[in-house]
Amino acid sequence: MKSGLVRGFLSVGIWTLISRVSGFVRDILMAAWLGTGAMAEAFLIALSLPNMFRRFFAEGAFNTAFVPMFSKKLEDPENAKRFASEAFSGLFIVVLILSALAMIFMPVLVWLMASGFYGDERFAMAVEYGRITFPYILLISMASMVSGVLNANSRFTAAAAAPVLLNLLFIVAMYLGRWEGWDLGLTLAWATPITGIAQLGLVWWDAHRTGWTFVPRRPRLSPDMKRLLAVALPAAFAGGVVQLNLLIGRQVGSRFEGAIGWLSFSDRLYQLPLGVVGAAVAVVLLPELARRLRADDHAGGQFAYNRATEFGLFLTLPAAFAIAVIAQPMVATLFERGQFTPHDTIMTSRALVVYALGLPAFVLQKILQPLYFAREDTKTPFRFAVMSMFVNAGVAFGLMPFLGFLAAALGTTIAAWVMVIQLWWGTRSMGQAAAADARLRSATPRIILSSGLMAVALWFMENWLADSGIGRVPGLAVLVFGGAAIYFALCFATGAARMSELRAAVKRR
Repeated sequence: MKSGLVRGFLSVGIWTLISRVSGFVRDILMAAWLGTGAMAEAFLIALSLPNMFRRFFAEGAFNTAFVPMFSKKLEDPENAKRFASEAFSGLFIVVLILSALAMIFMPVLVWLMASGFYGDERFAMAVEYGRITFPYILLISMASMVSGVLNANSRFTAAAAAPVLLNLLFIVAMYLGRWEGWDLGLTLAWATPITGIAQLGLVWWDAHRTGWTFVPRRPRLSPDMKRLLAVALPAAFAGGVVQLNLLIGRQVGSRFEGAIGWLSFSDRLYQLPLGVVGAAVAVVLLPELARRLRADDHAGGQFAYNRATEFGLFLTLPAAFAIAVIAQPMVATLFERGQFTPHDTIMTSRALVVYALGLPAFVLQKILQPLYFAREDTKTPFRFAVMSMFVNAGVAFGLMPFLGFLAAALGTTIAAWVMVIQLWWGTRSMGQAAAADARLRSATPRIILSSGLMAVALWFMENWLADSGIGRVPGLAVLVFGGAAIYFALCFATGAARMSELRAAVKRR
C-alpha cells in the first residue's frame, strides 16, 4: 500500500510538473502573439466560462461527492460499476442541458462575467468564442469523472497526464494558426473543445482497457444517486462562493482595457508556488491530520497541524517576499515579447505584487479547513467563505474608482486573509489539536525574518543586475537560485529550519 501511494505521488507530481512547464510555454506564446488586446481578452473570458463551470460541476461538487462513495463500493465490483455508470449518465445529461442553455444565452453569460465589454468589439468576440469553447465543459466533466474512477483504482498516470494534452494542443494550434495566417482567437477557441476530446479519449481508453467502460444511458434517480445529490449540493454551494469571487475579479477587470490579460497572466505566475506548496501540504501532511483527529489522537493531530503550518510557511513566505520584489523582471523575462509590451509588463507585475501578498493566506486556508472537515463541519467554513466573498466584492468595487483594475487583485488578497482570520478564530474551541506548539511559535518569526532578509538581498541583487547588462534569462536565473540559496542559508543560520525535523514531518505516519 505504501509503495503504491509513493508511485501515485511520483506519477502525479511528475505529470503535474510537466503540465506546469507546458502551461508556461503556452502562456508565453499567447502573451507574445495575442498580447493583452481585444482578441486576447475576449478569448480569456470565453475560456474562463467553461472552466468556471467545470470547477463548479466536475472537479468541485460532483467529484467531491462521487469519489468517496465510489471508493467504498469497490469491494463489490458489479455494484461499483453500476453506480459509476449511473453517475456518468446523470452527469452527462445535466451538463449537456447546461451546455445547450449556455450556448443559447451566451450573451447573458458574457455580460455577467465581463459587463465592461458591453458596447465594444470585445463583447461580440467573447460571445462568438464562448459558443465555440463552451462544449469543452461537457467533455472535461466526463473526463474528470472517469479520472476519479481511475484514481480510486490506484491508476494515476492517464488522469495526471491528460492536462498536458491541453497545453500541447494549444501550442500546436497557435503555431499552425500563425503558419496558416488564421485568426488566432478563433483558432484557440476551436482548439478548446478539441483538447477536451483528447483528454476524455485518453482517460476513457485507460478506463476501458482495465474493465471500466462508460457509455451515456438514460439516467435514473436511484437511492445511490439521491444520496450523491444530497452530498454534492452543499459542496456545490461552497464551490459557488469560490467562483463568485472569480466573477468579481473579472467584472472589475473588464472595465479597464487590457486588465483581463494583466490579471490572468499575473494569476498564472502566483499560482505556481501556490499549486506546488498547496499540493504538497494536501497530499503529504493533511491526510495525516485528518486521520489523527478522527482517531481522537489529539497530540498526533496537533503535531500534524503544526508541522503542516510550519511546512507551508517555510515554502510560501519566501515565495511571497521574492515575488513581491522581483515581479517585474519575472514578468518581463517570461512574457515581454511580440504583442506583450513593456506597459503590459508594468501592469501585470503590479497585479502580481498584490497577489503575492495573499500567497501565505491561500496556503493557510488549506491547512486550517481540514480542522473543520475532520469534525464533519462544512457549514462553518462555508459561512466564513460567504463573509470573505462580501469583503472581496466590497474592496474590489469600492476601490475600483481609486485603484483601477488593481482593486480586483487587492480584493482577492484581503478576502483571503479575512478567511484565514475567521478560520483561525473558529479553531480556538478545538483544544489541543488546533493549538500552536513551541516549535511552531519559535520557527514562525525566524521564517519571517529569513524571508525579509532574503527580500532585501534580492532587492540589491536586482539593482546590481540591472546595471550589469546581463541578459533577462540569466538575470532571472541568478535572482531565483541566488534568492533560494540565501533563504535556506538564513533559515539554517537562524534556526528556522532543521532538515531532520522537516524530514520527520513529511515521513511521520
